[in-house]
Amino acid sequence: MRITKHLVQRKISRFDLVKELAVTDFKIKYQGSLLGYAWSLAKPLAMFGVLYLVFTVFVRIGSGIQHYALYLLLGIVMWTYFTDLTNTAMRSVADKGEMMRKVYFPRITIVLSTSISATITLALNLVVVFIFMLLARIPVELTHILFIFVLIEYFILCLGISLLISAFFVKYRDIGHIWEVILQLLFYASAIIYPLTIVPVRYQKFILLSPITQIIQDSRYILVTKETVIPMNVLHFPYIFIPYIIPFVLLAVGMFYFNRAARNFAEEA
Repeated sequence: MRITKHLVQRKISRFDLVKELAVTDFKIKYQGSLLGYAWSLAKPLAMFGVLYLVFTVFVRIGSGIQHYALYLLLGIVMWTYFTDLTNTAMRSVADKGEMMRKVYFPRITIVLSTSISATITLALNLVVVFIFMLLARIPVELTHILFIFVLIEYFILCLGISLLISAFFVKYRDIGHIWEVILQLLFYASAIIYPLTIVPVRYQKFILLSPITQIIQDSRYILVTKETVIPMNVLHFPYIFIPYIIPFVLLAVGMFYFNRAARNFAEEA
């Protein structure tokens, strides 16, 4: 492997290693595919097409939301990023067991590079979302810049979770099945396919305590429509800070546990 040779032949900085691994992971993901990157876009678009048809023609729960098609598409793109990043990162350390046994390097770079690779895909998918925004004639506003901070929070959340589950997965492969079930529960509990306006207010408070729901709803509020229910609408002090604090807590806990478990990765992977 080219990266392993670089590590053996010369000292490579942590930044260069993360960049090299991220680019390699991104290329490998689409290697040998005729459509290449288009496959990563096909999945959220296919899901969007089916759900939009169901919820606008048959069930009609999105008829009261302005720009519901874009509202739904943005939620699916953001959710796909979360699932792809965490699923790939979970197995990333275990998959590089041979590489870790050959040469030493900071183990955290494996999860970092996987996270960056998934973020590149998200950035490309968001280009499509922005094109849909132009087609929907949504005016460009200065407040759209706030979306960058939401993305940073999302990356921190995903990285924190990825550090935890990747470290657990090296030792306990059952984590793969457990995480699959958790993702299914989170998908329906995070108001991705339905607007929170149809949920009674007393339940909206609990749903918005989840940082995933908060991030997706804030994204929709900033980019699509101000009709979106966000934590500021239903949560009060001090509970309003909970979904914004959780990502940073998970990152701190994830880094602590990952670094503690990293000393045994080469033997256990």
